[in-house]
Amino acid sequence: MLRGLVTHVDKLKYLANENAPTIFTAIGVAGTVATAVLTGRASFKAADLISEQQLRAIQESREDNHVPSVSTKTEKAKLVWREFLPPAATGVLTIGCIIAANRISSKKIAALTIAAGVSERAFAEYKEKVVEKLGVRQDQKIRDEVAQDRITANPGAPIVLSGSGEVLCYDMLTGRYFNSTMEEIKRAENKVNYEMLRFNSCSLSYFYDEIGLQPTTYTDSVGWGVDNPMEVRVSTVLTEDNRPCLAIDFSRQPTADYDKNW
Repeated sequence: MLRGLVTHVDKLKYLANENAPTIFTAIGVAGTVATAVLTGRASFKAADLISEQQLRAIQESREDNHVPSVSTKTEKAKLVWREFLPPAATGVLTIGCIIAANRISSKKIAALTIAAGVSERAFAEYKEKVVEKLGVRQDQKIRDEVAQDRITANPGAPIVLSGSGEVLCYDMLTGRYFNSTMEEIKRAENKVNYEMLRFNSCSLSYFYDEIGLQPTTYTDSVGWGVDNPMEVRVSTVLTEDNRPCLAIDFSRQPTADYDKNW
């Protein structure tokens, strides 16, 4: 019984930690509404208290034959400040939840970015070791086989008509077919590297725009920097119907922190 209760508590703790940003955000939204409602109620109550005080003052002044004096702002504040404690407390709690959700999300994003960077460095070191052990030719052969497997597994993708060339090309990163030439692809690569020399970084969308492919949300958020220059790798493969095809990949994958030098 006790062991089962402990297990359930541990599960609840795990779920709470995993969904903490969502929970705090939901509390923040509810708190915003509650603050508005409580503030409205407090305002009505405060108005009633002030009215009652003024009526009482008028009655007392009539009995004493004195002209009633209008209450000052300080006196009004002393009279009604307790009514605004609940909305003030709710507002503080709401702000705290919003800040907590933002901090937790920032920490998770930072952790994921670090993990992605570590994985990318490990993969880069692995590729360098493969080239060192097997040689450039064998490395290119492996890349060609990977590209061939990718195209075989994705035979029915629509072809994007871009450029005037008649060579079928396949973008391995986004899985799209398009028509282009080797010259156009190399020209786009040179433009990206020139853009990096001018502005220290360049997005992946810029490259796709140069070869006539539509950018995506992902390509807008990744790219290359001066410390991570772009290099296109091309593999020659065959489609399912035996058409020659140029499979395009990058020797250095675009990263999310490509514009850190700005």
